[in-house]
Amino acid sequence: MSELLIENLLLLLVLCLVAAAYLRMADKLNIIDKPNQRSSHTRITVRGGGVIFPVSLLLYSVIHGFPYLFFIAGLTLIAVISFADDLKHQSRKLRLAVHFAAVSLLLFQVNEMSLPYWLLPILFVLSIGVINAYNFMDGINGITSGYAIIMLLTLIFLHQEVSFIDVQYLYALLTGALVFAYMNFRKKALCFVGDVGSVSMAFSLIFPVMLLIFTTGNPLFILLFGVYGVDTVLTIVHRLMKRENIFEAHRQHLFQYLANEAQWPHVAVSALYMSIQLLLNAGIYFVWKNGDATTQCWFAITSMLLLGAVHTLVKFSIIRRQKMLLKGQ
Repeated sequence: MSELLIENLLLLLVLCLVAAAYLRMADKLNIIDKPNQRSSHTRITVRGGGVIFPVSLLLYSVIHGFPYLFFIAGLTLIAVISFADDLKHQSRKLRLAVHFAAVSLLLFQVNEMSLPYWLLPILFVLSIGVINAYNFMDGINGITSGYAIIMLLTLIFLHQEVSFIDVQYLYALLTGALVFAYMNFRKKALCFVGDVGSVSMAFSLIFPVMLLIFTTGNPLFILLFGVYGVDTVLTIVHRLMKRENIFEAHRQHLFQYLANEAQWPHVAVSALYMSIQLLLNAGIYFVWKNGDATTQCWFAITSMLLLGAVHTLVKFSIIRRQKMLLKGQ
């Protein structure tokens, strides 16, 4: 057996033990999520199980001598404040300040590649945006871990074409995602991801995607966040049109309409998002390998417009159907 396989099997065992211990601890300490009018769930469930994600990378870092020290420092910061928020609501200003500090550390790590200074503010804003998008997109069983698994498998596949990161980083995070998926990607979840999971996973995926983009010199790989990106941006636009506070909790993402209004099973909705992103990833790889810059640009524009059109059509057809049902009552 290779050292890589042995390491990941041991990591899998340790993370399973950590997950089991956390479930018992959270149950005793009453770290739970109670359903409310904005929830997509009906049962009281343990919250914060996504702590397994930062734990997986901390273990990786200890084993490998902290190869990405500034990134890990940022991940620790953002995981701690997010877990604290899962335990007791923290002020938005405090959370934002810690997010800014964590992203600054991440960019300091990435900037070892000597990026142009004018690019750093753009990367900063994009990183904060992706983190918040993931935090908003964690409302149903399986979606965070499932989407991350698709992303990580794609990155591992791309690593065979171009070396952009220590591949064990990707395997360690994938192991954490698989362990959490066992607890959450089911009809009756054993635990929810919590802010600590969604925010940490976003932060942990931004890093390798940035390294991939700057190693290849190709911004096309930003589309690896495409499905989440389209849902998040169009939902924000929809809420702004309704003059709502976009920072307040809500149930207006397409996945929430599918799960709540259309009554799709959570795992089916999560599988749909995973499948669409997988198809998009296949297209990204094909045009990256076979298309010139113009072809890649047209692919990016066309795929995003298509996703946006389908998103809007499906969402408003559900809304229209609900209005008709309410009128018929």
